[in-house]
Amino acid sequence: MEKIYHFIVKCVNIRACESHFFLYIFHKINNACYVIIAMSLILSYGFSEIGIKNVSMEEITEIMLCVELGPDDDLQKEFDGLEPGMRVTLKPGVYRQKIEINTPNLTVIGSGAEETRIVYGDYAKKPDEFRRELLTFRTYTVAVCAPGVILKDLTIENDALHPEERGQEVALTVYEDDFSAERVRLLSTQDTLFLGPLPFDLTQRYAGFLKEKLLAFKPMRQIFKDCLIAGTVDFIFGCGDALFENCEIRSLKDARGGGYVAAPAHGLEDKVGFVFKDCRLTSEEGVGQESIWLARPWRDYGLVTFVNCTYGSHIKKEGFDKWGDSDRDKTARFYEDHKNEGRVQWSKEAPETFVRELLDSFYGSSSAGET
Repeated sequence: MEKIYHFIVKCVNIRACESHFFLYIFHKINNACYVIIAMSLILSYGFSEIGIKNVSMEEITEIMLCVELGPDDDLQKEFDGLEPGMRVTLKPGVYRQKIEINTPNLTVIGSGAEETRIVYGDYAKKPDEFRRELLTFRTYTVAVCAPGVILKDLTIENDALHPEERGQEVALTVYEDDFSAERVRLLSTQDTLFLGPLPFDLTQRYAGFLKEKLLAFKPMRQIFKDCLIAGTVDFIFGCGDALFENCEIRSLKDARGGGYVAAPAHGLEDKVGFVFKDCRLTSEEGVGQESIWLARPWRDYGLVTFVNCTYGSHIKKEGFDKWGDSDRDKTARFYEDHKNEGRVQWSKEAPETFVRELLDSFYGSSSAGET
């Protein structure tokens, strides 16, 4: 709002009181009207008379497509009024809100991961208004349900805590394609980050329970760069094709002891899965040595690859668990670019060509490793 206000003051050269009047109008009407009203003012005065000879039409449009929000704003209401392609900047503060992002190609930028925090505290065993448990997939703090969404420089957190009593506690759910996050912190305990789609069997089980947009079963690609993801058990899970590049993956202490980083659930037809590239697997104080598994297959053909990652002493030398007494060691597809000594026999070393194909699926053959 402030950018639009200052733009009008500068370009239209009207009195301050009139500017505040326009600011009030912009705040009350639908976001789609911002551009129409502002551009009408500009065209009414004429470019030459309002002193913007050196400002391009693209720059004007960019200003009009920006919205600034603060902790006192209702993010869900504001987001629902945005048009595709708009950019939202979030002021510093704690946003105690649960939101869904349903607008395509939206960019949401915080004031730094330490400064801008979206926090909520739902958990799987919490009853809803019909006295039904939320279960895992309704506990998210933020759910991305539109393609092309970009998140930068903020924290998304589920602070319910005590998963040993409360069950799963999702911070971020991504149910769409072409998603990216950069310099974002995702904080919770069990099931911190869900990467859609759901396993096919769960789309059938939860029909009529979850919203239709949370049941979409299609390819979904997600990229996380320079992020921090923290949790205890299966805290990166799902069926998406997801790249984690130069991220810190931090295991937290769990009252039940031990933990698991990733729980991929891909189908046999999926050829990319989860890819961790140049990541640092760390732990907070109090996490025991060799107490954390890198991954376990949530479904038979779970697919995950670790490339040039560094592991703290909290990671078990065996690396991977087959999920209890299941036979998923015969079907899971777990890779490392260099298989460390002591790894389970059924994990594999990834050929260089295989790694290149994985990275090309995110960036293309001419721009692998770039964003």
